[in-house]
Amino acid sequence: PLCLYAKYLQPFQLSPETLQEVSARLRKDLLRGLGKHSHHKAPVKMLPTFVRATPDGTEKGDFLALDLGGTNFRVLHVRVEEEAQKVLKMDSQICAIPQEMMLGTGEQLFDHIATCLGDFLESHNLKCQTLPLGFTFSFPCEQLEIDKSILIRWTKGFNCSGVEGKDVVQLLKEAIQRTGDYHIGSVAMVNDTVGTMMSCGYKDQSCEIGMIIGTGTNACYMEEIKNVKRIEGEDGRMCINTEWGGFGDDGSLDDILTEFDVEVDKTSINPGVHIFEKMISGMYLGEIVRLVLVKMTKDKLLFKGQISEALGTSGRFETKFISEIEDGLENAKKILTELGLDWGLVDASVVCLVCDTISSRSAYLCAAALATLVNRIRNNRKLDHLKTTVGVDGTVYRKHPTFSSKLQKAVRLLAPQCDITFLVSEDGSGKGAAMVTAVAQRLAHQSRLLEESDGEDDDDEEEEEGQ
Repeated sequence: PLCLYAKYLQPFQLSPETLQEVSARLRKDLLRGLGKHSHHKAPVKMLPTFVRATPDGTEKGDFLALDLGGTNFRVLHVRVEEEAQKVLKMDSQICAIPQEMMLGTGEQLFDHIATCLGDFLESHNLKCQTLPLGFTFSFPCEQLEIDKSILIRWTKGFNCSGVEGKDVVQLLKEAIQRTGDYHIGSVAMVNDTVGTMMSCGYKDQSCEIGMIIGTGTNACYMEEIKNVKRIEGEDGRMCINTEWGGFGDDGSLDDILTEFDVEVDKTSINPGVHIFEKMISGMYLGEIVRLVLVKMTKDKLLFKGQISEALGTSGRFETKFISEIEDGLENAKKILTELGLDWGLVDASVVCLVCDTISSRSAYLCAAALATLVNRIRNNRKLDHLKTTVGVDGTVYRKHPTFSSKLQKAVRLLAPQCDITFLVSEDGSGKGAAMVTAVAQRLAHQSRLLEESDGEDDDDEEEEEGQ
């Protein structure tokens, strides 16, 4: 009697036409985010990253990377080898950030980071070198240049005083100066999606999109600078951090939200914000499944109408359970037992079906959003056919048994004129950050050479005038 369960799941089943419509709505939102006067009100922020190129394979040298996005931060030494076309992690170290430091002063936090970086350089005999540094700082920032980034607000349990509204590169440099012990070269600020794209871009130079589907979801892509209306008078391309998790924050997705999505949003720490992300990412998928199972149980269709304490508790049905349950019925039985439920075979099968329905919707919504990006790149370049690569990261994409194949199949349907290769990123926030720095150095070097050769031409002209 599966038809009894179908009415609960039907609202999660999105037709190809609906997905086309979602993709078209996001297309409009990208334009609003890129507009000079519309961007500050746009739900999809479309932030310029000041990363102006992807790797061309000539990058080389030694780099440092700092990765701060949670309760730990990492320090890495990365070597880019041109001959072998490889990005190698030479050494890395993880440093803890104590709870009280997450709530202390900004100066304390950055002194701690500078000290840990110094210890790392000391123990790997790198103190005598002045190495360029890529800084992945996974908090909402407004980037003003590749090496200038203003923290908008702390998230994820951090609340250090004196940092919001300030340039985090400056704060880092000042803390390193206070140690008086070592120097670093140029700094590049890196958003984690950009790092994801760049870490794949060395081995595949057609990688022009980065996408993360993990605890949260986001994507970046290479846009024509002439379309980025906030940046005047430049040509070429720039990587745009879409912040697509905010899609729907203006109500544009209300018609496809289910009662369960509305409930997840209402009980979250940020109601009304990141509506698209809440339908897709690992932080919320388990909770959506839990709410559906609770409703079916209340209606006496599951578990003999008995809700166990665990099933009745918010957050207790973890997103990783979805991956495990869809990997096999035996896993499902084990997890249901652990959740204190009195289950039969029908119950276990229905739970599998609920998990499949909700993870599939997530994959299809991601596909619709990705289709918007690849179609935009294709139209920007006036191509009949685009061949491109997407660098992907995140636990949902990596760990779920069928997510990546469903996403890929759906994108082919929604963007038929695009041929897309998917690469799983290798350490975007570490190696990717080093790669962003390496490309920024290459571009700076190239523009210096151009200026020098222009300078020589000027001299020639002056000499001729003198004759």
